[in-house]
Amino acid sequence: MSNIPSELRYRRSHEWVRLEEDGTVTIGISDHAQESLGDVVFVELPEAGVVLGAGEEAGAVESVKAASEIYAPLTGEVIEANGALEEAPETVNSDPYNDGWFFKMKLKDEGELGDLLDAEAYEEYIESEA
Repeated sequence: MSNIPSELRYRRSHEWVRLEEDGTVTIGISDHAQESLGDVVFVELPEAGVVLGAGEEAGAVESVKAASEIYAPLTGEVIEANGALEEAPETVNSDPYNDGWFFKMKLKDEGELGDLLDAEAYEEYIESEA
């Protein structure tokens, strides 16, 4: 069974969102997503300063099995990308919720967080996909 931290919010496209104390959000892909992809070999991330709308393509992740788009779960400005993933994309597999994060955003509307799934709803969603 996938690890689904309860403090995070999720999108049906398998991105997770963590609200930080300063009001920014950190975004990555779920443990379920990295398990489905297999060994991650490349990650394409958005650049700082890019403004993305919720659901807009933000980058891509490639594995030995497949390539998949990464979507912005919320609307806002990218303030940082995880450059460490360029040298070590496999971190997404080993630590998807901590060192394997993808990018950080300053939100346009924090209310959009309510549109995302909580851990229980996300778990039900991935079980229904199986």
